[in-house]
Amino acid sequence: MSAILKRELASYFSSPVGYVVTAAFMVFSGLYFYFYCLYSGTSNMYNVFQHMFIIVLFIIPIITMRLFSEDKKSKTDQALLTAPVGIPSIVAAKYFSAMVMFLICLSSYIIEGIVLSFLAQPDWSVILGNIFGMMLMGSAFVAIGVFISSLTESVIVAAIFSFVVNILISMADMVSSTVNWQFLKDVIYSVSFYSRYDNLALGLISLSDVVFFLSVTFLFLFLTDRVLERRRWA
Repeated sequence: MSAILKRELASYFSSPVGYVVTAAFMVFSGLYFYFYCLYSGTSNMYNVFQHMFIIVLFIIPIITMRLFSEDKKSKTDQALLTAPVGIPSIVAAKYFSAMVMFLICLSSYIIEGIVLSFLAQPDWSVILGNIFGMMLMGSAFVAIGVFISSLTESVIVAAIFSFVVNILISMADMVSSTVNWQFLKDVIYSVSFYSRYDNLALGLISLSDVVFFLSVTFLFLFLTDRVLERRRWA
């Protein structure tokens, strides 16, 4: 597992992908930080986290698009699947490599918090709570992206499909508001990522929200495991 993890992490920075993703995330984060904190003269980073939600929807599909689809396209997936390592370990290694990449992006918030500390007294509990919330939400989006990447050999298709799924999930709040049947309305709202993330961004850490994101993560990693298991014996 560690060998696969190291290989995947190295692949991000042996190509422009890792640098472009990290730079794009930090540029947008920095711009929002400037306008909503420095320019506005406030130490409250809530608006920064809120506006970065849509950026995360774009960034994560780029991080996950090549994890399995590139192996499938280059025909190296069979060598990987027949290697003396369990499929759960393969899935975990791919998933953790994407999460490490995402956490590198999130480190920009720590930098911004340090900058704020020279100008004001930021509430670090809120900043760290927001990072925790985005990490949980990102974990679920990464797992979804890993699953979609296992379904196709095209990295472009994997990226586009992942982005579309992310957008649809983020629109659950909007869709639920148009439904008249209360039961269906509650069901749609219950799968909303945005409302749960917004709670965490406000510092309202609820066990149900944490369990929800972790459950989605494990569900899609399990589905990825099933896809690869079927391919191994195909």
